[in-house]
Amino acid sequence: MAIPLTLLLTGYGINCEEETAFAFQKSGSRTKIIHINDLIEDRKLLNEAQILVFPGGFSYGDDTGSGKALANRIKNNLFDEIINFVARDTLILGICNGFQVITNLGLVPALCGFTGMAEVALEHNKTFRYQCRWVDLEINSKSQCIFTKGINRIHIPVAHGEGNFFATPKVLQQLEELNLVTMRYIKPSGEPANQEFPFNPNGSVNDIASICDKTGRIMGMMPHPERGMFFTQRDDWTYLKEKYKREGKELPEYSDGIAIFKNAVEYFL
Repeated sequence: MAIPLTLLLTGYGINCEEETAFAFQKSGSRTKIIHINDLIEDRKLLNEAQILVFPGGFSYGDDTGSGKALANRIKNNLFDEIINFVARDTLILGICNGFQVITNLGLVPALCGFTGMAEVALEHNKTFRYQCRWVDLEINSKSQCIFTKGINRIHIPVAHGEGNFFATPKVLQQLEELNLVTMRYIKPSGEPANQEFPFNPNGSVNDIASICDKTGRIMGMMPHPERGMFFTQRDDWTYLKEKYKREGKELPEYSDGIAIFKNAVEYFL
């Protein structure tokens, strides 16, 4: 089978496209970084790709709220093409600002279908400060999400000012019942974070760090897996290095975050 092509959006404050593309390349995918203006100009490029990624960053400087301006630009110029893309049994991943974008586009959780209306929100962190730190995440084993298949727990960083996940009680109930919550913040011990800082870095309801749509092919997540895909990127790698050395174990090359990208690529192989 042909190697899948991952299309990564860039432009106007997006700043994680290079390392995210590198993660997909390391996972076996071909990649193409494209400016949003160029994609609007040549919309047929979406027909060539199997994976569409909205990387992290600060699109349009978050001036009208995180992800809103870029979401509106896409909604006004590319929304039909995005829906047609989804209909082809493809994958969409939104990381951090990308999660905010696809939330505002209504691509996740899309409980009422792809209406273009946001059903959940990512609000200012409860600390009212930008949070950049490593977190532990538990994966929902009951979720049908392609990106988290076979993963139990991961340790990767967050870096955001607006990651406080919010949903109305009715929507929250649906997310839980349909197992659309894919990742939750937990304590290093494995216990629930229970919205306790810094284990839950933003105050997200039900410790939600990531959700998907009902097909499991579209996922948004606040943490950055591309910043935690190598062993030496970990905040605790020097400790683990000494531990593995004393135990006679070989040091791994990769770390937890790479599994997200490998799952996406392997879906098409």
